[in-house]
Amino acid sequence: MKIFLLFISFSCIVFYSSAQQKGVTESGDEVVLYDDGTWKYLNESSLEETDEIKINPTPYTKDSKSTFLVKSNKVNLGFYINPKKWSFKKAIQNPQAEYEFQLKGNDIYGMVITEGLEIPLESMVNIALENGKKMSPDLKIINKEFRTVNGLKVLCMEMHGTMKGIKFGYYGYYYSSKEGTTQFITYSSKNIIVTQKKSCESLLNGIVNIGDSK
Repeated sequence: MKIFLLFISFSCIVFYSSAQQKGVTESGDEVVLYDDGTWKYLNESSLEETDEIKINPTPYTKDSKSTFLVKSNKVNLGFYINPKKWSFKKAIQNPQAEYEFQLKGNDIYGMVITEGLEIPLESMVNIALENGKKMSPDLKIINKEFRTVNGLKVLCMEMHGTMKGIKFGYYGYYYSSKEGTTQFITYSSKNIIVTQKKSCESLLNGIVNIGDSK
């Protein structure tokens, strides 16, 4: 449970901090504000890890066994899960999240976090990394790419880091539209994420646009 709560805290910092530290200049440019009083333009990249985002040409679709649709109450998205493998419930620990997921019989967790701001996906790389480093200074992006998942353009990103001596892995999809930005993530210890990536993708690939059918 303590490990689980650490990952919950990290999820809050990565997403929620980014929303609280944005601003707009008199000329209309978006900027990121830091606690020490400094700032930089939102689209200005200062980290080598975020210089280029490749495009994965492979189309991704939901697993045929993912038959149960979990609907968001905030955005026009749904999340198909395999109810025999994944359990879900309304989020309790993270106030920014809607749902929590767990791979049955395993220590792999998932979460849906939504934010009302529309944030360019390219900017989410820097935002997630820079805010995540506040809790995990050695946090690194292992892979990042654009994917098309059930017709949606998403940013897929995997990050590894250490918190309180625990090596963790963080693997998820980011999606943004005029409704806001959604973070659909899986997380666990680093070794589990690395060896169980297919299980994580079976959950993540259930993201779909449900239009006005909520």
